[in-house]
Formats: sequence, structure tokens, C-alpha cells
Amino acid sequence: MLRRWYQLMIDNADDLATLITWENGKPLADAKGEVNYAASFFEWFSEEAPRIYGDTIPSSVAGNRVMTLKQPVGVCGLITPWNFPAAMITRKIGPALAAGCTVVAKTPCETPFTANALAELAHRAGIPKGVVNIVTASKNTPEVGEAITTSSDVRKVSFTGSTNVGKLLMRQAASTVKKVSWELGGNAPFIVFDDVEDLDAAVAGAVASKFRSSGQTCVCANRIYVQRGVYDEFVKRFTEKVKNFKLGAGFEEGVTHGPVIHTRAADKVEEHVRDAVSKGARVLAGGQKAAHLGPNFFDLTVLGEMNKDMLVASEETFGPVAGLFPFETEKEVVDLANRAEVGLAGYFFSGNVKRIFRVAESLEVGMVGVNTGLISDVASP
Repeated sequence: MLRRWYQLMIDNADDLATLITWENGKPLADAKGEVNYAASFFEWFSEEAPRIYGDTIPSSVAGNRVMTLKQPVGVCGLITPWNFPAAMITRKIGPALAAGCTVVAKTPCETPFTANALAELAHRAGIPKGVVNIVTASKNTPEVGEAITTSSDVRKVSFTGSTNVGKLLMRQAASTVKKVSWELGGNAPFIVFDDVEDLDAAVAGAVASKFRSSGQTCVCANRIYVQRGVYDEFVKRFTEKVKNFKLGAGFEEGVTHGPVIHTRAADKVEEHVRDAVSKGARVLAGGQKAAHLGPNFFDLTVLGEMNKDMLVASEETFGPVAGLFPFETEKEVVDLANRAEVGLAGYFFSGNVKRIFRVAESLEVGMVGVNTGLISDVASP
């Protein structure tokens, strides 16, 4: 069934991408990329489903064997974000179904239609009624979340979203001692050392990490640290690349980046830019709302000479603002990178093998990308 669902997504990729662009705003090319990424979870877990192995463990008592069996945990409550309205649904539903669990998925109020389309394809794939259940919500989102986290029928909750909401859901899930999986806020450092072998590759990696989905991903670079030896040249090449992008409506020819999700998001981006400038940052590109395009558009922005006292250094922007921080030593930048309260992802570019292993293990994050700006992969935990 998962394999058929995957094929139906591929067969209807253009329609799904159109829905994503309509309700999320990302350019059509990006939306098509998301559909392929989203479908890959169904393909991967359809292949993993027959391989749910247990273990046989030697016992301390002679003649005994310890055996472990993996069994479905039960109904899974899944709460997903708007930034990847297809991929965040399939990433959670795929493994749940592969393990033999039914699901109740609450979709974000900003992007409900993509999930509804996926539910229709599930029906066409032959998945029985009651196995995949989609719940939409708007102003009653907190009540729906509480119903999922406190219901005695739901045995596990998976949530991708903000840290504050994750804390609330964790408290609620504790009432019935559920199994839980959280992917919460990020404030990813992206470090470029002066021993980098290919500066253009570092620039491309930083751009890809920072401006994917207009900076609205939880693993995107939020703080870009560049060692003084290559800082000026990196800033020049990075800024030139960003200035070549085109902001606009997702269906227009040549558009590379779309709006942020709503006006509150645009206001937060503006607040971060104003704060940085007031504390000494230089605007190298963009820096303001693109009001002529609409209230949710913000120019792709590059800020130079950032420092640790600015909001960007401590808060996740979740928008198209790249703050470039100069640094001197490895110890200094590792300390700066680890100052964040959250540690989801991190990135760095270096040509020194010893440094690669040293820094990768020093960064207090769950995922590290070395000499790459994109780490999302269906096979990664």
C-alpha cells in the first residue's frame, strides 16, 4: 500500500506541487522538489517494512535466550508544520504505517489542502478507511492538540514545530505517559574556516542552507560564522549570489524565492534586521519588506559584521536573513555556536581532516553537515 501511495504521488506530482505553491508560497520548482522528497519517504518505508527485525541476545543464565520483538505501538498522533506541507506528513505517516500503526494527523491551519490531497491518494492506494485520518484545525488548534496528546487511545505523539509548543505538548502527553518524538526549534550555526578548500562551494552551501524555502526550515543556517582570513572574500561572493535571486509569486517565470508564511513572520524578520542594524550590522543586500509584492514578502537580506549581542545570534529568524559573523579562532567559534539554547543542526566547511572530526564532535547539535549545506535525507534518523 505504501508503495502504491508513493507511485500515486509521483503520478500526481504536478498537481501536488501546485497545491503546495498555492498555500505555502514557495516557488513551483521548489514545490516539485518537495513532492519528490515527500514521496521518497513512502518508498523508503515501504522497503523497510519487511525488515522490522528484533534481536536475540545471549543470556547470563546458561540455556536461556533473550529475544526482543518489535510490535506496533498503536495509534500515533502526528502534528505537522506548514513549511513542508507534504514532506512532514509523509515523514511521519510512512514509518508509522510500516510499523503497523494507524495514525491521526493534525495538519497546520496555514496549509491544509496538501494533506487532504495526500489523504485522497491514500484512499486510491487502497489504504482502508480509519488507517490514515486527517484532522484540520484553525482557531481551535490548541484544543485539537490537547485532544491528541491526552487521549487514552493515542499511544505515541510526534510533533515538528516550535520549542514552546513542544514543551506544552510534552506536558500534556505526560498525563497518559505516551511515547513521544519531538523535532523542535533550531538556531543552526554555519561555520566557514579559513582552511576551506573550495570557497565557492562554501558560499553555495551557505546559500542553499540559509535561503531554502526563504529561510523557513528548522535546520537552515541561522548564524553564519566566517573566519577572518576568508571573511571579506566570502562576504563578496555570498552577497553577489544572493543579489541574483528573484523574489516574487511562486508561479512566475524566473522566481527563485517566495513570501514568508504570514505577516507575523514578516514582522519578526523586520525586527531582527532593525535590531542588528541598531547594534552595528551593515546591510549588504535587501533589508526591508518588498511591499510592492505584498505584505508577506521580504527582500533576501545579507547583514555583515554581526555580533553575539544581536537577536539573530540568540533567536531563530525563520526568514530570508543571512547574518555573517566574523571570528578569529576555532575555540571562539565553537563556543559561539554552542551558545544557543537549542541544538538541532549545524554545518561547517573545512579542508583539515583533524579539524573536521574535532569540530563535528564539539558542536552540540543532533545533525552535522560537513562541507555541505543540505543534510536532509530519507535514510537519516
